[in-house]
Amino acid sequence: MLHDRDVEFDAAVDILVIGAGGCGLCAALSAHSAAQGGDIAVLEKNDRLQGNTALSSGSIPAAGTRFQAQAGLADSAEAFVEDLQRIAGVHQMPGLTRRLAEVSAELVEWLVDVAGVNLTLVETYKHIGHRQYRLHSPPSRRGADLLDDLADAVARRNIPIVFGNGATDLVVDERGRVCGVQARTRDGACTTLAARAVILATNGFGNNRELLREFCPEVAAAPYGGATGSEGEAVLWGRELGADLANMGAYQAHASLADPHGSLVTWTVVEKGGFIVDASGRRFGDESQGYSSFAALELERAGPFHVIADARIRDLTAQGQSEYAELVANKGVLEFDTIQALGDRCGIEPVQLARTLGHAVAAAAGEEADSWGRSQWGGGPLRPPYTAMRISAALFHTQGGLRVDPEGRVLRKDGSIIPGLYAGGGAAAGISGARGSQGYMSGNGLLSALGLGYLAGRCAAGQLSREACS
Repeated sequence: MLHDRDVEFDAAVDILVIGAGGCGLCAALSAHSAAQGGDIAVLEKNDRLQGNTALSSGSIPAAGTRFQAQAGLADSAEAFVEDLQRIAGVHQMPGLTRRLAEVSAELVEWLVDVAGVNLTLVETYKHIGHRQYRLHSPPSRRGADLLDDLADAVARRNIPIVFGNGATDLVVDERGRVCGVQARTRDGACTTLAARAVILATNGFGNNRELLREFCPEVAAAPYGGATGSEGEAVLWGRELGADLANMGAYQAHASLADPHGSLVTWTVVEKGGFIVDASGRRFGDESQGYSSFAALELERAGPFHVIADARIRDLTAQGQSEYAELVANKGVLEFDTIQALGDRCGIEPVQLARTLGHAVAAAAGEEADSWGRSQWGGGPLRPPYTAMRISAALFHTQGGLRVDPEGRVLRKDGSIIPGLYAGGGAAAGISGARGSQGYMSGNGLLSALGLGYLAGRCAAGQLSREACS
């Protein structure tokens, strides 16, 4: 940690955001709106927009929005809190869970009305854990489009994004206030920037094997499917400053990474009635528990695994989700007239697979109870032609990080605020439980990223305004 008496500043801004993902761009826009301008800049270590927001479906859960009301849907922040708590269980950030649920409708409407982000209410699926249709997503269901819309909004406000400039350290003054960062430019030179407030909007630590071994050892050797820039800088800097950490054992995994294509296979295929088998042709759990929770079952056994569905589910899903449609177009989803042909082609024991299909069809039709307890079968029993896709499980992003208050201010272990420092997204502790992948509910990552970016940017701008008037 650098101290300002030891450095010379090359430039100065009011608010400096570290990271140009969904959280960082939202924080910059929120700060700009709250300050009605102000000198704000964003530092990004990569040479272009990327990160976990870009890899997501861009789905932001929100309860009580006008878009739900227009669709005739009743929802509330309280119902959202209950859903989040039911899935996550007891963890170290209950206050943040409530704050994010309560601000979720305001966030989504601000993104549309002020930032100009194109979002629509997703009414074709709720995803596991949500009792109501509350996901708001770009029409394409692509997080990259959400990120592009945020970047366009930043550009319209003349907020600079400095690419290829990775922050390497925080600068702290003699009072313990964070007052800037040291960074390395794309040509290798070092520069130091002063700031009255710093917002850490970096990714988590999913691509840092050392931190994974410390906090999430069960997935330290698992395949990683998230953003490569998730190297845990915020955790390292925060610990050096005496910041508290929370929910460090939690993470989001995904049970459906296309193998060997590497792209994400939407869980909608499962929610519409598909199921997952191993090479023996057997199912090994209730797929309706969700892609993050089910990934734990895959990670503890040998693959390969396949999603078994039918052409009807494939076509309905491809109509609404462009990335899955691309996978279908590139022959990543195989079609077969018989389950015998499917098993022979995919290396799945065909006799057992046929037996598994028969039980799944009977359970979906309500003729027998599912042996794994699954009760939700989407569009009903599968029917030929059948489809198969080979998948594997992967870690996508960590859900623990710096403990923050409900406005995104970073806290020390004694609960006091580290002045001048804010965090959101993968840099901050999330709301997906305290350990493992089972506490993650669809959209938790983006709700934390954009929600904390929105709150932290607004809080930082407000704090600077109050200081200027004092």
